[in-house]
Amino acid sequence: MKISIQGEAGSFHEVAARQFFDGKEIDIVPCSTFDKTINSVKTGLSDFAVMAIENARAGSILYNYTLIRESGLKILGEHNLRIKQNLMALPGQTISNIKEIRTHPIAISQCMTFLNKHPEILLIESEDTARSARQIAEESLPGVAAIASTNVARLYNLEILAEGIETYQMNYTRFLVIGSKSKGIRDGDKASVCFSLNHQPGSLAGLLTKMAELDINLTKIQSVPRFNEKWGYMFYVDLELGNNSNLETIEIELNEYATDLEVLGIYKKGDELHES
Repeated sequence: MKISIQGEAGSFHEVAARQFFDGKEIDIVPCSTFDKTINSVKTGLSDFAVMAIENARAGSILYNYTLIRESGLKILGEHNLRIKQNLMALPGQTISNIKEIRTHPIAISQCMTFLNKHPEILLIESEDTARSARQIAEESLPGVAAIASTNVARLYNLEILAEGIETYQMNYTRFLVIGSKSKGIRDGDKASVCFSLNHQPGSLAGLLTKMAELDINLTKIQSVPRFNEKWGYMFYVDLELGNNSNLETIEIELNEYATDLEVLGIYKKGDELHES
């Protein structure tokens, strides 16, 4: 199988993909953007895409919600990865040698307590944590460090100067597995849906009350602005499906309150937190 990811070899996306498809032979298809990651599946260059949707520290990646909905593809699975960030540079250097740190902006936000202790170091945002490390290794850049996974350090023979520099120990990222509907499952215990609401008082409260009456455990709700619509929003909701849950019944009930209701995927929830 070919799995498209945003990022390069050694990135957290690759770690999540290999853990999710553990035991299966896969080829990673690196992509520079999330758009290209999705398009790789749509055009048949890859079978599935693995893409981050939220981080415990940085929050949700709002654009990816819209990207998934507009792609016509479905959410087929999820994977929760404990993100451990490390400062790395060419062998033989110390933190006192470092003048510049290059990494993804989300990685920077996850490590600000550590970085604030070194205000003299210039922070430069890059497209990908792994790419920053690769550039340091390939161009032999002294005085430059990257923040990335231990896999990246091993891959590019970089030395870890500070390990586990993330601010919060429960720093995890939730990844979604995206593919065509025909490759999905029908007996999942979690569903992701999206909908919009009329601008009327109590519309959202009424919908949430109906979910409670149906004994639905709502694990996440996220509002995302609708493009080309003034003050219009889409709501993305994750639902845990119990043994007695019937998604068709849920759809009928929710349609009384919501418009443009769409089921984005039915899949098995990824409760276990895996180490990166």
